[in-house]
Amino acid sequence: MIKKVINMTDKHSRSFFGQSTGITVKSSSKSDPFIFFTCIQKKKDGSWEKPSRGEGKTIKCSLDEMVMILRVLEGKDDKWSGYHSYKDNNTQIQFNWEDAKRMKLYINIGKYRKMLGIAEIEVFRRLLNHMVDEKIEFATGQTGPIINKPRNNFSKSNQKSETKKPKPELIIKEEIIGPQPKKEDIQDLFKENVINNADSSNKETRKIRGSIKAETEKALLIVFTSGKEVWIPKTTMHSRYIIEQNIEQTFIIDDWVLEKNMVL
Repeated sequence: MIKKVINMTDKHSRSFFGQSTGITVKSSSKSDPFIFFTCIQKKKDGSWEKPSRGEGKTIKCSLDEMVMILRVLEGKDDKWSGYHSYKDNNTQIQFNWEDAKRMKLYINIGKYRKMLGIAEIEVFRRLLNHMVDEKIEFATGQTGPIINKPRNNFSKSNQKSETKKPKPELIIKEEIIGPQPKKEDIQDLFKENVINNADSSNKETRKIRGSIKAETEKALLIVFTSGKEVWIPKTTMHSRYIIEQNIEQTFIIDDWVLEKNMVL
């Protein structure tokens, strides 16, 4: 039996309020691979913080983070936590059950703390599950016209057409999780990488254990088993890795970058 899914709206918003803290979950578009959490609390004079005045706290939650939160809501994990770093502000995020009975869920975003009861948990779970499915369908697809273009090495009478790849959708830059590297440090690493990769056939590599603490577009912040934290350019890595914090795994990395940072 095929289940037909009818999409009724492009936007979602649901608020969960308590006596002193409120959290709103918002998706502005099903084609955006992220959602927003906005937290506010009651002030001493009895009024509530207003995000329109720059009060409260708003964070952007990526599709990967949505999946990890959903795992907690579905009881697959006891808790999930992460960090968002934006400019000079570091925000810890945590979702965890009160106990094994899983009757209460605690949400901690920075200084804001909200507890959800059974009904709220179920609404939150269904909403997040729906948004994850929706965004996987609409925020990860490719769009664009298909254009047939003849190959240059064939005559018109014997030409073969090839499909032009559609342009990928706009990639929205997420907040970097974890401490950000200094720009000059990354530039120095990549300058040296160009020199050391001049002859890739003579490249020396080494297997080494560690865990990922943060990621940028071009580098990973790895905490090695020795305790040393180093930004490693992705172009110097030759093994697959799991982008999730605090999971120890094996990396294959060029010797020169490990020696440069005194990891060996």
